[in-house]
Amino acid sequence: MTKIATTHVGSLPRSQQVVDFIFAREREEPYAEADFDACMAAAVSETVRLQVEAGIDIVSDGETSKISYATYVKDRYTGFSGDSPRNAPADLKMFPGFLQRLADDGGTPKYARPMCTGEVRSKGQGELEKDIANLKAAMAEHGAARGFMNAASPGVISLFLQNEHYPTREAYLAALADAMKAEYETIVAAGLDLQLDCPDLALSRHMLFTDLSDKEFLDVAAAHVEALNHALADVPEEKVRIHICWGNYEGPHCCDIPMDTVFSTLMSAKARYLLFETSNPRHAHEWTVFRDRKAEIPEGKILVPGVVDTTTNFVEHPELVAQRIERFAGIVGADRVVAGSDCGFGTFAGFGAVDPDIAYAKLGALCEGAVLASGGTRDAG
Repeated sequence: MTKIATTHVGSLPRSQQVVDFIFAREREEPYAEADFDACMAAAVSETVRLQVEAGIDIVSDGETSKISYATYVKDRYTGFSGDSPRNAPADLKMFPGFLQRLADDGGTPKYARPMCTGEVRSKGQGELEKDIANLKAAMAEHGAARGFMNAASPGVISLFLQNEHYPTREAYLAALADAMKAEYETIVAAGLDLQLDCPDLALSRHMLFTDLSDKEFLDVAAAHVEALNHALADVPEEKVRIHICWGNYEGPHCCDIPMDTVFSTLMSAKARYLLFETSNPRHAHEWTVFRDRKAEIPEGKILVPGVVDTTTNFVEHPELVAQRIERFAGIVGADRVVAGSDCGFGTFAGFGAVDPDIAYAKLGALCEGAVLASGGTRDAG
């Protein structure tokens, strides 16, 4: 039997010490850079240890040093200042009482979202190189053979850090693609897999482009993929993972664009590994899209379905995880499936719906389910 590998989407819970350092930097408060760096190195080591202990095969640094998966670019690239308008997803606007409850309970993360107000250029790869060094050292220390590192896609940057400088959205995307190109290539040159986070291909439909038709939105999404593929021109496809999602928050999600609608867009990205949600109640049924459109899945693509949810503290039973994996293995073969999570467990520093210890318990259940789906022993009890 083929052993089904395991991974996750990337972000993991951060310690309070890490969060305090990140927000000191965010608020431009004084801190010792050497202490910051030492904290991040130690935290990444612990994060990798916990992943290995849970059974994860393809590990990450947990995005430990980043304030969030998209807005970290404001610290590493020029051209960002001020603040962007906040726009709640359309599904939450439909239920204003619930939206207010989230706000009152601290259920919406607070962090800076500056506008693009100038030319976007890299400040250098120094911060990225520290992240890479921390991850590779932790992998060597804890015996992890394969790792990946997240990076923001041009499209998701344009979603959260909106444009006030470039003459058109297309020009902004092109500038972002040119600026991010070196980051992508640096990650792969270090021997790591590159993961591009692309909620702009789904979430942005009900967050920023609610006035468009689905067809018009698909034209926007196609432009985002074109910019991404341009930035990946010199990166081998087999080293690239892409993650699409509808927003990592507990909510109605009744405005989510269907997977069937964005399926072709996802398939057009220059990425071998496709990570997507299939555990939460709004998208669990969409495994049938892959079954019914199997002929449209390019031969080289590897499916990485989310087989554990990342917005609730239920720990999935390994049998359920195995069933979810087996559905996709039945479509493309076990050799073209990697078991993953719906989204990240620490999308924003200091904010997460899932208790940190439970997050790792869920990763453990993911790995147990992958063993079962690979032909391991099922517990009769």
